[in-house]
Amino acid sequence: MPKLLKPTLRERNRYLLFEAITDGPIDRKGVVDAVWGSLIRLHGELNAAKTSLWIMDLDEQKKKGIMKVNHGSVDLIRSSIALIKEISGRKAIITVYLTTGTLKKARKSL
Repeated sequence: MPKLLKPTLRERNRYLLFEAITDGPIDRKGVVDAVWGSLIRLHGELNAAKTSLWIMDLDEQKKKGIMKVNHGSVDLIRSSIALIKEISGRKAIITVYLTTGTLKKARKSL
């Protein structure tokens, strides 16, 4: 079994709770493509790779979800999300309404 990293060497994460406002249904692939596309267009591939962006949970009925990002990349992600105009060809916007440091609190607030 490999050794675990010490807590001081681990990457610190933040969890962004977001809501998609759109007239139609959303799916995981559409949200991921929209966020990554906007992030790469605005900040480039190098900075996009440093964000450690991951869509953790997505409730397609409520159109809400949780994104995990590196603690230093929260502003990059928020600026990229603000520029999203469509998801899967439908007009939409994504708003971040909470940033937290623990997944437990993020899931509780979802």
